[in-house]
Amino acid sequence: MFKLIATVLGIGYAKGGGTVAAVACCLGLYLAQAGGVVLSAGQQGLLTLALLALGTLAAQRVESLWGKDSYRVVIDEVAGMWVGMLLIPLTGPRLLAGLVLFRFFDIVKPLSIRKMEALPGGVGVMMDDVLAGLYTNLLLHAAVRLGYL
Repeated sequence: MFKLIATVLGIGYAKGGGTVAAVACCLGLYLAQAGGVVLSAGQQGLLTLALLALGTLAAQRVESLWGKDSYRVVIDEVAGMWVGMLLIPLTGPRLLAGLVLFRFFDIVKPLSIRKMEALPGGVGVMMDDVLAGLYTNLLLHAAVRLGYL
């Protein structure tokens, strides 16, 4: 069960699994909105906490099998992308900008993101992506408020 969660239904086995997982998250958000799913800020917050808790637990459980922060574990990318889009009014351009920003922060790891990887177990696996998502979210909120997106 934890392998399925950690790999986000097997996406982690694909080449470029981190990017594929982030794109899948964006697609899921887009389809949910197109389907009329509207979540309040409180609901988004609760879902975020649940995703972070489940992702941390799954990453922790598979670490003994696959090693520290295995490429197969992509639940952290989904969580980071989710955080990146949290409370952002969704449009195609905003999702695309969010995806590009998130992947930049996740790959380059500036601004203390890399330091988060040193945290123990599943927390370390998740927190670098959560911080990348937070930076993404702050930039997107600024761009939306300034009228750029």
